[in-house]
Amino acid sequence: MPEFSDAMEPTESVDHSHSLSSFEQILPAHSAAIYREFQAGRVVVRDVWDGNRSELRANPLYNLLYNQLSHFRTFYEHLGSELVFNETGAFFFLKESSDDESEEHDENAFRVQVILLLIGRYFARSGRDLEYLGRPDAGLNEQDLAALEGDEEYQEILRAARFEKGVPEALDYLDKRNLLFRAGAGRCFLSSAGLYFLQELVREYEQG
Repeated sequence: MPEFSDAMEPTESVDHSHSLSSFEQILPAHSAAIYREFQAGRVVVRDVWDGNRSELRANPLYNLLYNQLSHFRTFYEHLGSELVFNETGAFFFLKESSDDESEEHDENAFRVQVILLLIGRYFARSGRDLEYLGRPDAGLNEQDLAALEGDEEYQEILRAARFEKGVPEALDYLDKRNLLFRAGAGRCFLSSAGLYFLQELVREYEQG
């Protein structure tokens, strides 16, 4: 049986300058920060909400992924995952390959879909365009949240998706995944990723 060192011996001279340079251009702390985002089940969106300035700002982690896309795709491929870039919604997410992860992903995706469809249904019934759900100066206000919480049909739907605490718990679920941002007390709006997923759900529904 060959020694491990023998197995690692290159059969020909290989130029590793490109792979080395890609790692050298990326600080380990930044790479670790991206990894933690994905491990927490979050998407990495282009713009994140700055609560101190009350405005959207560019997400440096998104910019790093975008500028070093080839590197990170290879990196996560070696970890058994697929790094997916959604250009329309301006976000990145990880797709897991194992069956166990897929089952968990399916459940998470189902719960996200339930919340988004509920929000979209309420918003459309109020006569507003869904695009406004993705605007910091619009979105859902305090009156909207109170109306959602006061609707027993919506509460039953959320309980069926295991949101026992109703709307607040459901919104926290989206918030923790960067699908929704809180723009102050009693106000929230969908991130570019959250709005993209909602629009896709509506499109699928309309196509029957």
